[in-house]
Amino acid sequence: MRVLKFGGTSVGSPESILNLKKIVEAIDEPVIVVVSALGGITDRLIATSKLASDGNAAYRNEFNAMIERHRNMIDAVIPDGVVRDALCEKVEELFDELRSIYHGVYLIRDLTEKTANVIVSYGERLSSQIVSALIDNAKWFDSREFIKTTRRQNRNLVDFDNTLRLVRQTFSPMPRAAVIGGFIASDLNDGETTNLGRGGSDYTASIVAAALDAAALEIWTDVDGFMTADPRVIPNAYTIDELSYNEAMELCNFGAKVIYPPTIYPVRVKGIPIYVKNTFHPEAPGSIIHKGPIDDKRAIKGISSIKNTSLVTVSGPSMVGVIGVNRRIFSTLADNGVSVFLVAQTSSEASTSLCVTDDDGEKTESVYFKLKDVDKNIPIDDSLVTDFYDQIFSVSALSKLEGEWTEKDCGLDNPKIYIKVTMADKSQFTVKVGNKLATSDGYYYVSTSLKDGIVICEGSVYDNFSTTLNELVNTTWVSALTKDDVGSKY
Repeated sequence: MRVLKFGGTSVGSPESILNLKKIVEAIDEPVIVVVSALGGITDRLIATSKLASDGNAAYRNEFNAMIERHRNMIDAVIPDGVVRDALCEKVEELFDELRSIYHGVYLIRDLTEKTANVIVSYGERLSSQIVSALIDNAKWFDSREFIKTTRRQNRNLVDFDNTLRLVRQTFSPMPRAAVIGGFIASDLNDGETTNLGRGGSDYTASIVAAALDAAALEIWTDVDGFMTADPRVIPNAYTIDELSYNEAMELCNFGAKVIYPPTIYPVRVKGIPIYVKNTFHPEAPGSIIHKGPIDDKRAIKGISSIKNTSLVTVSGPSMVGVIGVNRRIFSTLADNGVSVFLVAQTSSEASTSLCVTDDDGEKTESVYFKLKDVDKNIPIDDSLVTDFYDQIFSVSALSKLEGEWTEKDCGLDNPKIYIKVTMADKSQFTVKVGNKLATSDGYYYVSTSLKDGIVICEGSVYDNFSTTLNELVNTTWVSALTKDDVGSKY
């Protein structure tokens, strides 16, 4: 038995989807076909939902265009008859459901994560119905019935124990040809529609292959296999005939988009080989990924890169020699669903740099300021200290830049305090501290920018200014000041 996965480009046009039919029907053993949404449909589903949530009636035009796209595909590949009539009825039912969901989002001007998950699921639910009707004697299955997830670390993670058990139950006995939509899943506890993340169709195929001890997992895409580099960047890149699981995982994690990175682990555990082949050039040998050994004398197997990344640096002299700092950093990020794919630390231990995706980069900025609350015995410099710590000579508090303190400035609704930082060269930076931002857990933090020689430090300030100052800047160089001190001395 084999599991074949076809990506969006492989089901994106009549030509490609008919190639899919030929490939599957030429195999003389049971197969499970996992398909993505028609090429570009997932992006369009997301874009249309954003239009609807913004109250933009243009979402209807985008929605109608998606309907037309699927109808044209059916007209091009499914001949007239009972099968086509039944398919059209199912597709229209799905679009009626989706139309109602979009209309609801448009009316209430709100798009929750739960609703967004349901909307994007229609891409695979529609494409899998079309492919099932196209392949002779194929049977359609709903992936949500056996791919189960649980919510952990703000993400939907596969519950392998229940998923593997349900996959075996679903495909016993094994049909001659089965078709399922990739990417989509459901929550183990409440049955709500979830997904495995963008590129998750590969992951679906890998999970199913591992559960059923498949002879092979085949990834059908629009390239001849793994390339030594991105041919759009390096024109003379060529196909790699075979790779080890480790080599493929490294290339995937560093930007090679042939396979979704989590795909490799489930089949690696079972020793199932992965074949990467071209739907448009099926006679090409493609690439094989297996456990090896691989007789290859080349020092470098391939080159890949990652785009849209953020570098986050946590630094401060107070981190040097303190045991457990990095554990606290990574535990806090993990608890908030931030995945780190590259780490570097200076030999002095004064600085740790992390690479994350751009999406996680914004989340990391707010999560970072929780680190001070994880363990009060580990001082971590705020961004004010990060830029100027080594040059700081002294810090003094001012009532206002104009020299006068008012009761309004003391109020909790709009608290302000001003700090003058004197540098080692005796030049001065004026720092304004006021309430600006707060995390979801209620921790207040500081953001810093530099403009025209002024460091603007914004965060929440309490009545107890001694506590506030010690929270907002490092305790080693800020004197404890009360509200009365600030009002009377300056």
